[in-house]
Amino acid sequence: MKHGCVILADRHPGLLEGIRGLLDAMFGTVVMVADSQSLFETIQKLQPELAIVDLSLNDTSATNIMRQCHERFPDIKFIIISVYDEPDVVKNVLDAGAAGFVFKRSAGTDLIPAVEKVLEGHAYVSDGEAVKTRQSISAKFQAQKE
Repeated sequence: MKHGCVILADRHPGLLEGIRGLLDAMFGTVVMVADSQSLFETIQKLQPELAIVDLSLNDTSATNIMRQCHERFPDIKFIIISVYDEPDVVKNVLDAGAAGFVFKRSAGTDLIPAVEKVLEGHAYVSDGEAVKTRQSISAKFQAQKE
């Protein structure tokens, strides 16, 4: 069964195409955008189930893009992709409203499981240095569901 719509937001066309290839089989519509203004306009227009957003999409502070997304669209699920793998960055992004965090270096193996978990209502963080954060965030999401 295919899901409805997903939006991919990244400034790097090659990465967008690679991620799109991973998601084409899962979603009826995969829309790619390259800047935050296009991201916000497209979310407003299409109301996707999910948006996968590069943490560095904006030139402002790292968590700013997630804060803006969550403030404007609190009902949309967001997965952040990033080259940053520091536990503090992951924690701040998840605290800002992201449901998932995938390291770009492991997007080929982690993105599909992340999408599946997030669409099921769970949190997801790529394995790596943020494993402890992953456990605490999963506990936080479970508590919110209860």
